[in-house]
Amino acid sequence: MKYLFAAVVLATTVVGFGEMASAAEGCGPGFYRGRYGNCRPMRGAVVVRPAPVVVAPPVVVVPRARVCPYGFRWWGGRCRPI
Repeated sequence: MKYLFAAVVLATTVVGFGEMASAAEGCGPGFYRGRYGNCRPMRGAVVVRPAPVVVAPPVVVVPRARVCPYGFRWWGGRCRPI
């Protein structure tokens, strides 16, 4: 079982590093390194750029403080006498 697990880990690692090679030397898909090291678009290649990701700000909900009158305490979901 441990040999099977090791083989699966090795296979996923190799596949993971194989995808990095398709980035064309850090320029991304549809681009290549030019003569002076800058990224150049490939002629005739269709470049699909991902849509921008819009992240909404988190909603913070603060629970309301439970205030019981003098001589009472909050217990069991309501104000009860002490």
